[in-house]
Amino acid sequence: MTNATQPTAASDERIKDISAFRNAMIRPELGGIVGTVAVFTFFLLFAFDSGMFNSQGVMNWSIVSAQFMIIAVGACLLMIAGEFDLSVGSMIGFAGMMIAIFSVTYGWPVWLAIMTTFVLCTAIGAFNGWIVIRTGLPSFIVTLAFLFILRGFTIFLPQVIERKTIIGGILDVAEGDWLAPIFGGKILQGVFTWLGDAGIIATFERGTKQGQPVVDGVPMLIVWAIVLVIFGHVLLTKTKFGNWIFAAGGDAEAARNSGVPVNRVKILMFMFTAFCATVFAVCQVMEFGSAGADRGLLKEFEAIIAVVIGGALLTGGYGSVLGAALGALIFGVVQQGLFFAGVESSLFRVFLGVILLGAVILNTYIRRIITGER
Repeated sequence: MTNATQPTAASDERIKDISAFRNAMIRPELGGIVGTVAVFTFFLLFAFDSGMFNSQGVMNWSIVSAQFMIIAVGACLLMIAGEFDLSVGSMIGFAGMMIAIFSVTYGWPVWLAIMTTFVLCTAIGAFNGWIVIRTGLPSFIVTLAFLFILRGFTIFLPQVIERKTIIGGILDVAEGDWLAPIFGGKILQGVFTWLGDAGIIATFERGTKQGQPVVDGVPMLIVWAIVLVIFGHVLLTKTKFGNWIFAAGGDAEAARNSGVPVNRVKILMFMFTAFCATVFAVCQVMEFGSAGADRGLLKEFEAIIAVVIGGALLTGGYGSVLGAALGALIFGVVQQGLFFAGVESSLFRVFLGVILLGAVILNTYIRRIITGER
């Protein structure tokens, strides 16, 4: 009598087993994680006693990192969709200037100025995307043109209207406005007051603020950064639209044949990138109380570099919002850390170039692993 043998499932030769190590190596967040660990290790060793890691120091580099994160989220989703937006920095300056002109010069309520600016800037983002789709021109060229167009208007409009390139007085007109604190306010003030009273964080030792905590709350800029990172991550990894973003950037023609509305996806990503730039601009205006024609200069490149550090491929179809957030964190920590470590701050630009080159080389290697290229 023979024992019955259980049939075994035939192996599918199209499926390739990948080791856990190899799977970890092709995660888009790998570069951001490695870079974050390296940066924090460096500054813990060389700047630990400089004040970089006390409450005020942590808040300083957290604010700078949050600024990068806000624009990196939009740039990340757009790059995964296979497009670029080089007008982000100019959009920041333009949005801030429009808020100042609407509210200070024309006397509009601040909430109306902010909402109108959001509508205007997202419409410009949609127009960018529409031109790219309709003409077939590279988004690099189209948005490079808008970099100059928006920057030109940002310089021209205040000179014609106010005879100057900086418009102040925004905080004065924003007093009592219901929308302004959502971008320029702070949260958890009571918690920080308690921490100061308990001696956990530093307090002012003299002057009119004696006894008050040096850090008196979490700026809404940081809250916006966290909200946008969470939103972008969930959208990209947990929704059908996120799959469409990957498909649009990976192989647009195949995606169209599969029923993916590639054109709509790309236009919406241009709009979202403009929205993120406007959030940055409103927070910046509410922080400084003014708008300047030079605001946002080079921010488009810093956003792209943060995204590349976070693992996104320049060719599209691959990337991570969390990786982009880590890239932004690296920027913020290094920019402030160089000051605390006593290093010449101008070397920050050198760091940007080096880290960009290294990230592109690493991402190219990862792409070859994924595709099996030699």
